[in-house]
Amino acid sequence: MTASSHNGTTSGAPRGTFHHALANTLVASTVNFTVWFAVTFFVYLETHSVFATGIIAGIFLGFTAVSGVWFGSLVDHHRKRTVMLASSTGSLLLYAASLAVHTAAGPAAFRDPASPVLWVFVLLLMGGVIVGNVRGIALSTVVTLLVPEGRRDRANGLVGTTSGVSFLVTSVISGLLIGMAGMTAVLLLAVVATGAVIVHLAGLTFPEERPAGTSGSGSRIDLRGTIALVASMPGLLGLIVFSTINNFLGGVFMALMDPYGLSLVSVEAWGLLWGVLSTGVIAGGLVISRRGLGSNPLRALLLANLVLWAICSVFALRSSIVLLAVGMFLYMCVMPYVEASEQTVLQKVVPFERQGRVFGFAQSVEQAASPLTAFLISPVAQFVFIPFMTTGVGAQVLGPWFGTGPERGLALLFTIAGVLGLVLTLAAFGTRHYRRLSRHYLGEPAVGPTTAVTREPALAAGV
Repeated sequence: MTASSHNGTTSGAPRGTFHHALANTLVASTVNFTVWFAVTFFVYLETHSVFATGIIAGIFLGFTAVSGVWFGSLVDHHRKRTVMLASSTGSLLLYAASLAVHTAAGPAAFRDPASPVLWVFVLLLMGGVIVGNVRGIALSTVVTLLVPEGRRDRANGLVGTTSGVSFLVTSVISGLLIGMAGMTAVLLLAVVATGAVIVHLAGLTFPEERPAGTSGSGSRIDLRGTIALVASMPGLLGLIVFSTINNFLGGVFMALMDPYGLSLVSVEAWGLLWGVLSTGVIAGGLVISRRGLGSNPLRALLLANLVLWAICSVFALRSSIVLLAVGMFLYMCVMPYVEASEQTVLQKVVPFERQGRVFGFAQSVEQAASPLTAFLISPVAQFVFIPFMTTGVGAQVLGPWFGTGPERGLALLFTIAGVLGLVLTLAAFGTRHYRRLSRHYLGEPAVGPTTAVTREPALAAGV
């Protein structure tokens, strides 16, 4: 399929298709994030087990890593709208099944962290969330489809803003729903809102033809070809490896942030706080949508990582919700630069007909380390660092200035991960992979669907 062969219907596309797709994704993401946050809160409050919340994070990250390449293949071999509809339909069915399990089981079934009913319930819910990952991969290719190369960094900033709005709404409603109405309200909201997403998306038309040469190959993963393409791009594999190591360290935050925060404030306050903090993602995304990422998004990515890891090195030095809030707000402001930079690089250097698989491959590889972290760090925190900073040597040596107690054990893990991330990012600036990919990005012409640019000037101007 050539860059110009898949847009035969572009001229008839509604002017606001891209923005409708963003709005639809906003609602879908809000539902999925609400379910994810809520089930984590619910399980922790019912079982009081850090290990159980770590397992939930590991389930999400593990299935994300395993499914990314296959999801990317689905995106490349089918129309993007069709894939997004299938994703939401799968989530709806799984959320409905979760509601049935929750209604049929008694409250006692969810209080034991070893309860089979609890983990069937968790797996159904997380399955609905994970199926939603297809939409993220599809949306990255929709940006390439509808937005000219020179404005994709700004479009990716809008995508980041959408993520921020989703986090804001999610953080507020998930904590409030669990604290005031319980898990049943979350499940009812998920079913109703996902149904509305399907109805809205069914009314949209994307300017694309069926991908050429995909008859009967819709589920073909083509991992070998995808790896060969990534390896052939100067420095691209280095970018993915860098993000993988970053995510390995980031798994610490995925598994332990909620237990740490809930040790400082109530679940309602924690949810409301993250609603405020997520405005940082909105602010960062809006700045990118107005000013872009500069001439070299790869440099912007590494600079953003320096700031992120510096924040992570200090936000837990004191047992203070204020210090945590300030650090995480700054973190949220900078986070969109990391996401938008990587997306912008891939959208330019990877051929459009392969982008779904490359985005999926990057997602799988980059997330591959995080499940290991999530599964390992929870028992390490529970059985090593928490005792170390409560009654062990750490409490005696570090306690006088760092503090003692279970949450200080979690704080020590955050600080160590931040220092390691700083060292990693500084080292990345000096690698040949960084220099080669930067030159490749700056010297290569755009590879996206050029007809989408020429036939949708109004849409492009509105990004």
